[in-house]
Amino acid sequence: MKQTKSAFQNATGKIDYTMTNDYMFRAVLQENKKVLIGLICALLHLDCSKVKSVVILNPIELGEAVDDKTFVLDIKVILNDAVIINIEMQVLRQGFWQDRSLLYLCRAFDSLEKGDAYTEAKPAYHIGILDFTPFLEHPEFYATNKMMNVKKHYIYNDKLTLNVLDLTQIDIATEEDKAYEIDYWAKLFKAKTWEELKMIAQKSDIFEETGETIFRLNQNDAVRYMCEAREEGQRILKTYETMLKESQRMLKTYEITLAEKNTALVAKDTELAEKEALIAQLQAQLKEYRK
Repeated sequence: MKQTKSAFQNATGKIDYTMTNDYMFRAVLQENKKVLIGLICALLHLDCSKVKSVVILNPIELGEAVDDKTFVLDIKVILNDAVIINIEMQVLRQGFWQDRSLLYLCRAFDSLEKGDAYTEAKPAYHIGILDFTPFLEHPEFYATNKMMNVKKHYIYNDKLTLNVLDLTQIDIATEEDKAYEIDYWAKLFKAKTWEELKMIAQKSDIFEETGETIFRLNQNDAVRYMCEAREEGQRILKTYETMLKESQRMLKTYEITLAEKNTALVAKDTELAEKEALIAQLQAQLKEYRK
């Protein structure tokens, strides 16, 4: 550990795999429970000293290939055997993210075993850490969403909470966000160089612990391979999305051109019909004249 700390303090240049890489994000939180607890307590406004236990419910073997069961790299934990929390890192904009996050939240809440009473259902949180703004007309750095009555604005059930941390909106962090150092967590996730990360690490022991864990995992060949695989997958997905958008643009242009041609054709048909009517009228007049 001392060697890792010393190596981290001497590291310079670009960070190969930051925590915006969803595999690195998962690896850091699974590898270091202190970091996991620190992040959860910041996001949920909890006192770390009150955390007695944190258990990862869906652990993966770090460095092993991601199969169909572990492809979604969210991390699901139970805190103090009382609260279920699902956390995910998502950097690519997804039009269906709202539906997906709600589905994850509902799955987390559905924790009752056969014979359990409904009142035993544990409170559930889904925390999405996004590198895009889900509601462009309502930008917010850290948002808390609950099930609420739309007329009288009271909470229908306090056991369901969906939180969103928008990494693109650090500049509008509130004083409350800053009090819990959520803005520093966001800056840590976004840090691209070891110099940036070391500056943030000076803020507290938990940020230093996080930086050292990121550094150590960046030296792990198996973890690096999986991080690269995730980035390659995202590059391919982004390429497909770009191609789809271009195809949709071309289709729209074709539809506009076709509509314009149809309009022109209708105009010509109308003009032809008018000319045919005029010819018929002249023919009738000529016929009448010959009589």
